[in-house]
Amino acid sequence: QVQLVESGGGLVQAGGSLRLSCAVSGRTYITIHMGWFRQAPGKEREFVGVISWSGESTYYADSVKGRFTISRDGAKNTVDLQMNSLKPEDTAVYYCAARYRSYNRWPVQANEYDYWGQGTQVTVSS
Repeated sequence: QVQLVESGGGLVQAGGSLRLSCAVSGRTYITIHMGWFRQAPGKEREFVGVISWSGESTYYADSVKGRFTISRDGAKNTVDLQMNSLKPEDTAVYYCAARYRSYNRWPVQANEYDYWGQGTQVTVSS
């Protein structure tokens, strides 16, 4: 079992920045990738980015590339999502997720992940 708890969501003006954190606990040794997803009301859960558990590699959706950065703090067992130049279209509930299964490509679909946090709301005002 892996437990994930997101924090750091809130209200921010367009063009502003926000940093989300995902605290990871439990059987972290099984984790291979940590992903970030977001979901707006009435929309499908959307891939944001992913980081290898080692923290050596990252991959981002085109919609956030250059604006969002994922990082890992191994000592604290947290995975952070730094969001800059926020747009109203970024408004959503943001989730962190863990995948422990083997892979041969970046996991970019929600059903490729095994554990999920409860999410944290991010609202970007116009």
